[in-house]
Amino acid sequence: MDDGRGGPVAGDGHGIVGMRERVALLDGRFRAGPRPEGGFRVTARLPVPAADR
Repeated sequence: MDDGRGGPVAGDGHGIVGMRERVALLDGRFRAGPRPEGGFRVTARLPVPAADR
């Protein structure tokens, strides 16, 4: 269960900033933040090219 308090930072990633940048490169939409009921939510919507549908 995610209680929203976070944990130790590990790895060499770029976290939420990196996710946001990558989604933007693909003309997608990105949201991240605490949930009203507790925890944290990260969502990304990426476009699908018409030829792939």
